[in-house]
Amino acid sequence: MYIHNLDPILVQLGFFSLRWYSLAYIIGILFGWWYGRKIIYFLKNNYYLGVDKKDFDDLITYIIISIIIGGRLGYVLFYDFSYFLSNFFEVFKIWNGGMSFHGGLIGVIIGIIIFAKKKKIKAFLLLDIISVVAPIGLFFGRIANFINSELYGKPTSFFLGVIFPKVDMTPRHPSQLYEAFLEGIILFSLLNLIIFFTKYRGGICSCLFLIFYGTFRIISELFREPDEHIG
Repeated sequence: MYIHNLDPILVQLGFFSLRWYSLAYIIGILFGWWYGRKIIYFLKNNYYLGVDKKDFDDLITYIIISIIIGGRLGYVLFYDFSYFLSNFFEVFKIWNGGMSFHGGLIGVIIGIIIFAKKKKIKAFLLLDIISVVAPIGLFFGRIANFINSELYGKPTSFFLGVIFPKVDMTPRHPSQLYEAFLEGIILFSLLNLIIFFTKYRGGICSCLFLIFYGTFRIISELFREPDEHIG
């Protein structure tokens, strides 16, 4: 039985602190950016498709803004709106956690559509590329959730149970790690098999991302403790 003793803050220098949660977003975006360029190179060489690498570099700016705004607004509106209504400035403290996947997803889709229209690129091509690299960010995000002792699982006697002292002294499922495995490693592997080893068809990867992610999320939610403020 593992007793969680990880510090959410990686580095503390006076008033400045670098948190694992923030670092997870940075690493996920950088790795996704690098890997997305590899996918573009593959699509250009094999199907004469792709996005100019400079355009893809510009797209990353849209993605970052879309993730932050969409993810935070989704959390504020759907998870704890009454709290943020009373504590408005807490909305901007994203370093403390509180990002919604479905809010970020909607934000990214809107951002990509706007960018695609502006650059006259097929939106599904961009959505496919981002779908294949997205599990990288999901993996690091769930690891950060584990370090933060948030989104923890239900009580269990399973040998993989983890005690989160910030919560209680009850062994619980490390549901964050289950999600990191399913939504990160497994989802990444499946989508990469599809884009690299099957004939490319626009929209397939992005559609399968939603199907696989939804399935894996349903499975992992069976082990996760519901958020207290939601019920």
